Amino acid sequence: MIDWHEARERFDRDGVVFLPKVLDAAQLEAAHDAWRWSLANPALGGNVPQATDATFYQDLYNPRVLDGYQPMLEASPIPQICAQLWGTPDVWFMYEQVFLKEGGETRRTPWHQDGSYLPIGGRDTAVAWISFDPVSKADALEFVPGSHRGTIYNGSSFELGDDTAPLFRDSDLPRLPDIEAERERWDMVSWAVTPGDIIIFDVNTLHGGAATHPGGRRRTLTLRFFGERATYVPKGNRRNLPNVSGMSERLQPGEPFRDDAFLKLWPKAAA
Repeated sequence: MIDWHEARERFDRDGVVFLPKVLDAAQLEAAHDAWRWSLANPALGGNVPQATDATFYQDLYNPRVLDGYQPMLEASPIPQICAQLWGTPDVWFMYEQVFLKEGGETRRTPWHQDGSYLPIGGRDTAVAWISFDPVSKADALEFVPGSHRGTIYNGSSFELGDDTAPLFRDSDLPRLPDIEAERERWDMVSWAVTPGDIIIFDVNTLHGGAATHPGGRRRTLTLRFFGERATYVPKGNRRNLPNVSGMSERLQPGEPFRDDAFLKLWPKAAA
């Protein structure tokens, strides 16, 4: 049983919360089916640059995502969980991202903030991280608690040899610090994860993913949501969600992040 008062306080303070045994077998399989749909219907996907021949694949922003995801999203407990953590009722789905690491030693996922890549800010954002494989604490996603309330950095370009190389050359956002090279200076949290557990974090929480090793595999799905206090914050970059490319033409910075293209999941519409 989840203590929602404690979980809400932790999410607000740390920008990340671990929730064990949230998805039952059917819900987990539905999420896994959505993950498989993404692999079969790539959009912007490809292999992340790395120094080995191992697979580090990711895909995101499929403009037809609801074809493969809508039934799963509407039956999932995650939208209601987001509303509980935010303390506000309205939850919209933003976009999906899938990852596959296998076939040898993969590189770490560089430290970054998802919000650096997105024209969104304010309160009521959430990334739900779901693993279909057991992940040890040593090989898990790591977070800097409280970083969602601090500096918003430029995105990582995932350049080999320099995880902090900025993605947006014309942005005023400061360059990422080299967290991995100075781990002793940073407070970090992580959890061992088994299928059915989820981790939910704010889009501005600094996080990075461990490597996978020979004989290992990590299949993960991330689902991004926003609520009523999320705002439009372009951040000076040129990247935008493809299904809301007109937002920059009609919204002013600080206005509510809204577009009819986003699927509202909570509260559920009356039948």
